[in-house]
Amino acid sequence: GMTQATRRALWTKIHRWLGLSAMAFLAIAAITGCILCFNDPLDRGLNRDLFHRTGAAPARHYARVPFFLALLVCWFSGTPGLASSVDRITVKRDRIVITFDQSVAAAASFMLDGPQRIAVDVDGAAPGAAAAAGGPVAAIRQGARDGGARLVFDLAQPAIVTDGRFGDGGRTLTLALASADDTAFARVATGRITRYRSGASSYRVSMPVPPAAAGLKLPRVYGDASRPLVVIDAGHGGHDPGAISPDTGLEEKDLTLKIAKAIRDDLIKSGRVRVALTRSDDRYLELRERFEIARRLHANLFISIHCDSAGSSDASGATAYTLSEVASDKEAARLAARENRADIIEGVDLGTTPDDVSSLLIDLSQRETMNASSDFARLLGREAKPLIPTKDNFHRMASLMVLKAADMPSILFETGYISNPEQAVFLNSPEGEERIAESVRKAVEIHFAKRLTRGQEMAAN
Repeated sequence: GMTQATRRALWTKIHRWLGLSAMAFLAIAAITGCILCFNDPLDRGLNRDLFHRTGAAPARHYARVPFFLALLVCWFSGTPGLASSVDRITVKRDRIVITFDQSVAAAASFMLDGPQRIAVDVDGAAPGAAAAAGGPVAAIRQGARDGGARLVFDLAQPAIVTDGRFGDGGRTLTLALASADDTAFARVATGRITRYRSGASSYRVSMPVPPAAAGLKLPRVYGDASRPLVVIDAGHGGHDPGAISPDTGLEEKDLTLKIAKAIRDDLIKSGRVRVALTRSDDRYLELRERFEIARRLHANLFISIHCDSAGSSDASGATAYTLSEVASDKEAARLAARENRADIIEGVDLGTTPDDVSSLLIDLSQRETMNASSDFARLLGREAKPLIPTKDNFHRMASLMVLKAADMPSILFETGYISNPEQAVFLNSPEGEERIAESVRKAVEIHFAKRLTRGQEMAAN
C-alpha cells in the first residue's frame, strides 16, 4: 500500500486537476447562462422545458445555475492550485538537494534547536512523496502551509546551512551543510530566515536597475584632503550575513567590518592617504552602491574585504581578486557566483540589469584600470605573505560585480577561510586584524609611491 505522504502527493495532483477542470466547466456554464438569459423569445418555451421551470422570470432562475456551479468549483478546488510540488529529496553528508516537478520562484530556510532541525519553506509548491533520510538528517517531514510547502529535516547530528542556491531554472534547491557541535548549532539556530530566489516566475516585470540614488549618504572621509583616497568596503552586512563559521557561528559580515576598521585605523596613522568605509555599522548595501560610494568620493583605490568559505575545513590562505570577464579558475568562478548573489537575496537580480552593468565592455581606459588593479593585487600578495597565510596563486581574476567600476583600481581581498576553525580564530583575533591591516597599509604606501614616481617621470619627459 501507499504511504500517507505518497497518498497526499497523489491527492494534491488530483485535487489540482479537478480544480482546473471545474473552473473550465464554470466558464462554459457562465457563457451558457448568458445565452439563456438573452436568447430569442421564440426559444423561451424550449428553455423552460429544459430546466423544468414554467415561472414568469426565467432569467432569474438561469442566473442561479452558474452560481450553483461556482459553489461546486469551490468544493472541488478548495484552495487555489499550487504550481509545483516536491518531486524528490536527496540528502548527502554535505548537502540537501530538493527537486521540484516545476520551477519555483522562492524559498527560505531557518534552523531551530531543541530538537535540532532545519526547516525549509517553499513558495507555490505542494508537499511531495516520502523521502529517505541520510547523512546528518534522521527524518524528513513535509506539510502544507499557506501558499506553499514546509519541509522539516530532523537532525541526527548538528549541521549548519552555510549556503543555498537554486539550479535548473528553479527546479532544484541545494542547501550546503557543514558539520558543527551542539554549542555552535545553538548559536545560529535562532529562527532567523535566509531567503533564496531562483529568478523563475509565472510572470516577469522588467525594468532597468537605476544608478544609486542621489540621496545615497556618503561616509566620513578621514585624513588630509591633499592625499589620495582609499575606500575600504566591508563585505555583506545587515540581513546578508555572508559565510558562517560552522564551528563558532561567526558571521562573515562581522569579521569584515572589524578587519575594515583595523585597516582604516592603520592607514590613518600612516598619514599617507585619506580613508573612508562604505559601511561602519551592520547595514546592507547593494553591490552597486558600494562602488558607487567610492566613485562619488572620487576614490583612487577601492578594496572590498571578505572571508572565504569552502566545504572542506582544511582550505586556507588569503587571495586577492581583480576584474575579468573570464574567471582564472573554477574556484574564482564559484566565488564570483556566490558573491554576486548578494543582491538577489534582496530581490535585485543583477542578471537582468542593462548590458553596460551586467556585461561590462572593457575599453582602453578600463584596461588601464584593470592593469593597475592587477599590479596592486600582486603587490598586496608580496606584502601579505610574511604576515598572514596566503595561497600560492594569490592573485586571481573573476567577473565580480562589486569590482565593476571602470574609473579606479579595485580588488576584492579574501582575507582567509572562515570555514577553517584555526583561520577563523586568527581572523577574529586582534593579532589577525593587525597583521591584515599591516599588509594592506604597506601595499597601499608602495602603490601610491610608485604612481607618484611614475607621474613625476612622465611630467619630466
